[in-house]
Amino acid sequence: MHILLTGGTGLIGTALVKHWLNQHKLVVLTRDPARAQQRLGPEVCTVQSLQQVDFNQIDAVINLAGEPIVGKRWSHAQKRLLCESRWMITEQLVGAIKAASSPPSVLISGSAIGIYGRQQQQFIDENYTLFNPEFASMLCLQWEQLAQEAQSEHTRVCLLRTGIVLANEGGALKKMLPPFKLGLGGRIGTGEQYMSWVHLQDMLRLTDFLLQHPTLTGAFNATAPNPVTNAEFSQQLASALHRPAILPMPAVVLKLMLGEMADLLLTGQRVIPAKLQHAGFTFNYTQLPDALEALQG
Repeated sequence: MHILLTGGTGLIGTALVKHWLNQHKLVVLTRDPARAQQRLGPEVCTVQSLQQVDFNQIDAVINLAGEPIVGKRWSHAQKRLLCESRWMITEQLVGAIKAASSPPSVLISGSAIGIYGRQQQQFIDENYTLFNPEFASMLCLQWEQLAQEAQSEHTRVCLLRTGIVLANEGGALKKMLPPFKLGLGGRIGTGEQYMSWVHLQDMLRLTDFLLQHPTLTGAFNATAPNPVTNAEFSQQLASALHRPAILPMPAVVLKLMLGEMADLLLTGQRVIPAKLQHAGFTFNYTQLPDALEALQG
């Protein structure tokens, strides 16, 4: 296949490029083509503008672009950047797909389980629509609606409602490891909030699964089948590192440090990948201890 990726230098995008390098012809849209090619390898074509891409020659589009949602306080300017970095590129991709006379057969577009908002203990599958109205939910909802505009008899759209991707190379786990390795880790707030996670290798496999199955459309929860509470996650990560987990992070301290963004860590969703499992996808890592052991072993 001839595949166009946005967000190809992020955690998932970089791993997908490596995963597909010898299977497909890859084009990566990036703000810095030379740097991206140095990182991804000379076999990957890098472009700075969609004007450089002939969408009549593209078989699939993987849209993962977006400013990282965790890392900076959510000021008004940061919120605008978080939205525009996702919405604008998605709108441009959809326009190019619709303008093509022979458009790509599939658009796999990013989203996140944040679309559901805070949901306490409620089991959530893809049919759940009682989204809690908050910033992350609004961001993802508009992101998905823009992507869905590409749906046609020629192009199917799959939406990746991604959870916490576990990888050594980046993401949440990389940020959590240093304090836990020092024995300074612990639950966040009450620890009762659910963390819906997925091992990076399963993330790559499920994306490939959606690419290869032409009957699959709509939203898919990209999470392992067994979410855990934050308290459980903290204990299991500490156990995998042979360290204690005895220093909780009080909610009030986190809110002082991160402001509104702290809600991502203090609230959660108990998300189940019902559609992927029904379609026949099998996760290699269904239990958190196995996933952590594979990463830390």
